[in-house]
Amino acid sequence: MLKPASAFLSLLFISVACTAQRIEVTIPSAKPLNGHLILVIAKNDNPEPRNQLSETYDSAQGFGVDAENVAPGTPLVIDAKTFGYPRRSLASLDPGDYYVQAVFNVYEQFHLASGKTVWLPPDKGEGQHWNLKPGNPFNKPQKIHLDPKSTASIKLTLDQTIPSLEGTPRDPLVIAQQQPTAKWLRYERFKSDKLSAFWGRDMYLGAWVLLPDGFDEHPDAKYPVIVYQDHYHPAIGPAQFTAVAPTDPKSPDFRRQQIGYRLYQDWISGRLPRVILIYVQNANPYYDDSYDVDSSSVGPYGSAINDELIPMLEKKYRGIGQGWARATFGGSTGGWEALATQVFYPDFYNGAFVACPDPVDFHAYQGIDLYNDTNAFVRKGNFGEVPIPGDRKTDGSIIALTGDEYAFEYVLGTHGRSTEQWDIWQAVFSPMGNDGYPAQIIDPQTGVIDKKVLAFWHDHYDLAAIMKRDWPTLGPKLEGKLHIAVGDADTYFLNNAVHMLDKQLQATRNPHSDATFQYGPGMPHCYTGGPGEYTMQQNNADWLQRILPVMTDHMLATAPAGADVKSWRY
Repeated sequence: MLKPASAFLSLLFISVACTAQRIEVTIPSAKPLNGHLILVIAKNDNPEPRNQLSETYDSAQGFGVDAENVAPGTPLVIDAKTFGYPRRSLASLDPGDYYVQAVFNVYEQFHLASGKTVWLPPDKGEGQHWNLKPGNPFNKPQKIHLDPKSTASIKLTLDQTIPSLEGTPRDPLVIAQQQPTAKWLRYERFKSDKLSAFWGRDMYLGAWVLLPDGFDEHPDAKYPVIVYQDHYHPAIGPAQFTAVAPTDPKSPDFRRQQIGYRLYQDWISGRLPRVILIYVQNANPYYDDSYDVDSSSVGPYGSAINDELIPMLEKKYRGIGQGWARATFGGSTGGWEALATQVFYPDFYNGAFVACPDPVDFHAYQGIDLYNDTNAFVRKGNFGEVPIPGDRKTDGSIIALTGDEYAFEYVLGTHGRSTEQWDIWQAVFSPMGNDGYPAQIIDPQTGVIDKKVLAFWHDHYDLAAIMKRDWPTLGPKLEGKLHIAVGDADTYFLNNAVHMLDKQLQATRNPHSDATFQYGPGMPHCYTGGPGEYTMQQNNADWLQRILPVMTDHMLATAPAGADVKSWRY
């Protein structure tokens, strides 16, 4: 029973919620609605409001509403009770003129091999971007006057549909045909039996394959394979391997284009070691990337990539197909993947070059110490508390808080379905919950950490903990293979976990780890360890040119007796 004061406040809230302004959104459909509505309110319409929602303090305002088997024609309602970000309620917005736009992220039903049934947004070639996903209904930006105290309803109809990528410049098949570098680039769409069985439907991986010069002229040559780890991109060609020389020094992309063109020239002239470069596309219903490991909720992507896809590509494109002749590299998400791939498949790969990896020690889960903190949003003392930061500038200025980032993702999707960063870590690392969705590690509204779920994370995905636990058998297999770089002003505090791993590996014995670490003073996400100020965002092509000779030198130095060390070195 409520105490009188509590009852009064509850009734007051109900009264305000019932009389405050509301927004009613109708999605034309002949079928029941299943998905998630994302409504965005912005001060301007350039870019469109749907492209202004972000995790940082300067984000537009967003609200999210689930729809499960909602009858056709029934409007979805945003009112004072609807969870929002950055401000939590429509009632707290200032009166004024705004631009409003909504997108309905359509979900599909997946009947998992576990027997569970879940509703999720399938990737449709756009790399899990709800605001760009083909088939999603939306409305053109509409100017409104918003007054939270008004009792009038604002009505929107989502009468537009985001078009398909098929046949457009973002379609990988179109890219493959139109690239001036098509002689060296191939695109493969591969059906994975392992993933299809897990998800209960046909599931595919994409792969771009960059072939060395002389591939056609040397049919008896077999080549080492380098696996490039990164987020989803339509192609590796335009951004990092371009046959077009830059002509405008004033262009902000001039330096990037210069480096990409230099890579192209060096690649086709034999000035770089001749290898096959593979970039795997593995967008899935939870994110634009799978993290390349076997996961309870995301599926057996580690097995699909390393047991199915890579062997198929090596057979088709004449890879050597042996562990001594494979290496991997990547930054950020790709950095974690490169390290995890080397750790989980120590004999399958012979080197990992890792930049700014996602948290490799869960004592530094960005700014959160999952093991010792009880709350992910605030750190409390006896009389005070301080919010845990999420993102920063290189000067230390905080531009996002962890609690707000979780609110941002919760607006984009419940049950871990935001297709954003915190939710994909949860999806990959957590056991599957009773409802078929990933077990929740951090409550997105309160920040409370579930230590039982954390125990599963620790045993299966904390890379530092796994290396410490398994070092007697794993350590000898990692000798000469680990190379890690990170900026000491990393935007997401990822340098903290790298320092922890560095310290841990320095203390190893039998064998003593020879992993190399490089730190960039004052460098942001994602420093790759090179000279000057190059970071991954500026160009991966420069990084590849620096590390490729190191990779192949190590392969040659560790190749077993009788290995093919000549056919690819023409």
